[in-house]
Amino acid sequence: MANFAIDATPAMTYDAIVIGSGISGGWAAKELTGKGLKTLVLERGRDVKHVTDYPTANLNPWELEHRGQLPLAVRAQYGNIRSFMREDTVHWAIKPDEQPFVEEQPFTWTRGYHVGGKSLLWARQTQRWSDFDFEGPARDGFAVDWPIRYADLAPWYSYVEKFAGISGNKDGLPNLPDGEFLPPIELNCVETHLQGTIAQHYKDRQLIQGRCAHITKPQPIHTAQGRAQCQHRTLCVRGCPFGGYFSSNASTLPWAERTGKMTLRPHSVVHSIIYDEKKGRASGVRVVDANTLQMMEFYANIIFVNGSALNSNLILLNSISTRFPNGLGNDSGLLGKYIAWHNYRGKISAQYDGFPDKTTDGKNPSNGYIPRFRNLYKQEMDFLRGYATGVGGGRNLSQNQEGMGLALKERLLNPKLGPWHISGWMQGETVPLEKNHVRLDPTRTDKYGIPQLITAAGWSENDDKMVVDFMTQMTEMFTLAGFKNIKAVDTHSNPGADIHEMGGVRMGKDPKTSLLNKWNQLHHCKNVFVTDGACMTSTSTQNPSLTYMAFTARAANYAVDQLKKKNL
Repeated sequence: MANFAIDATPAMTYDAIVIGSGISGGWAAKELTGKGLKTLVLERGRDVKHVTDYPTANLNPWELEHRGQLPLAVRAQYGNIRSFMREDTVHWAIKPDEQPFVEEQPFTWTRGYHVGGKSLLWARQTQRWSDFDFEGPARDGFAVDWPIRYADLAPWYSYVEKFAGISGNKDGLPNLPDGEFLPPIELNCVETHLQGTIAQHYKDRQLIQGRCAHITKPQPIHTAQGRAQCQHRTLCVRGCPFGGYFSSNASTLPWAERTGKMTLRPHSVVHSIIYDEKKGRASGVRVVDANTLQMMEFYANIIFVNGSALNSNLILLNSISTRFPNGLGNDSGLLGKYIAWHNYRGKISAQYDGFPDKTTDGKNPSNGYIPRFRNLYKQEMDFLRGYATGVGGGRNLSQNQEGMGLALKERLLNPKLGPWHISGWMQGETVPLEKNHVRLDPTRTDKYGIPQLITAAGWSENDDKMVVDFMTQMTEMFTLAGFKNIKAVDTHSNPGADIHEMGGVRMGKDPKTSLLNKWNQLHHCKNVFVTDGACMTSTSTQNPSLTYMAFTARAANYAVDQLKKKNL
């Protein structure tokens, strides 16, 4: 067996290993293979091929056996899991025995265990950060200072935007920098009405067209990827066979595959990262084959950790050695701490009696957006930071479409519409707190023999105050717009319900107070890079995926440069 292991080592050796195939993992694969590195991409879930593995993508409602609902017997297989519990999306759900975890406090953890990860499940909203965001912790003192500023990331935002395809409008806002945009998706008339009343009554806030990862006018780079214009079907969560929105499956992974340098290995559950005590660096990754439960090892000079925030924390915490008894790179003792997310608790809805002669032309896969306006230039509120707001409006049928014969045909051909409705939802920044953390359970493991993750994260008084302000301000804005039946609520949803968990392996200038440097390298293990949500020092109010893409492209190019200089 010893000789077999020695003989097998070369076949298990690569230039780089990428853990995870989602938004950031796909970008790592694209950049590393594009620079000539033989790269292994590890995905714990099943394979999903673009176009062919979206089973419900082109089904009409009447072609779903249960009209979109899941039979109770099927639902029972997933326990109390709520994500993707519909007939057209259940293929993305995972069963409880796949990865049980311990909720010390209630936490909603949505995972994408398949090739492409959550890049097939995301809401596709893509806003850049500004210096208001990167300077926030230093200004407010609620977290360590970011080791970079907007200028460091701006060229990489442009780089990934051009390839991914981002639609939006150049709004000239200092708190939300413009990007490399395709034509925007227009607001409808009720959204435009709200936009006008906000502009009329406020100098400090704006409603803009959402910036989203949808191709509205394909450029040569998108055609080269085999992607087409967004069809406005709004069936995105089923998987888009047109590649109309950005996903790893439609974009970065096929691009990496074309180089001939990528090996994609699904059903590969990462156990831990191997640390070479003699060389003082990581040498590879331990993997459990999800089908055979066999443990195996792969080796590489560079390792990118992109397993999604909480799993990346789990992997690093489980990567113990004589040098790192508390987790890889964890000299500071902060690994797994300062977990944060976005506050989605505030919701508002209303009706509008105007525009009876208008309806929408097609469907909008995006929405309107009110950038953060609280505590930008100074601390003006009794809570830290602020919130952005998504806004969407529409018009529904006011009559049922059931029946048969001529009466049904008449209703279908001449539908009667109800009043316009509009809704808003907050996306607030949570303050990173040391008590909000994840750690490994000392006794319980999953079916792969990996310690279960304990989540200990809860709301703070700061979050409560922010929700109240959201409801007050949005009610005021809706009232000024003449909306009726306004209902603002605090949903009291669990932390994590936003699917934007971040932190635990935060970036910083000082190894005593952070895990990663400005290049997303572990301070104490230079050939390991973390570029998914785990790296985030603070959350800001923007949707985070575009920033993960930019971080990953920047770090991958730096890693290859350092490898060539023999610094890794």
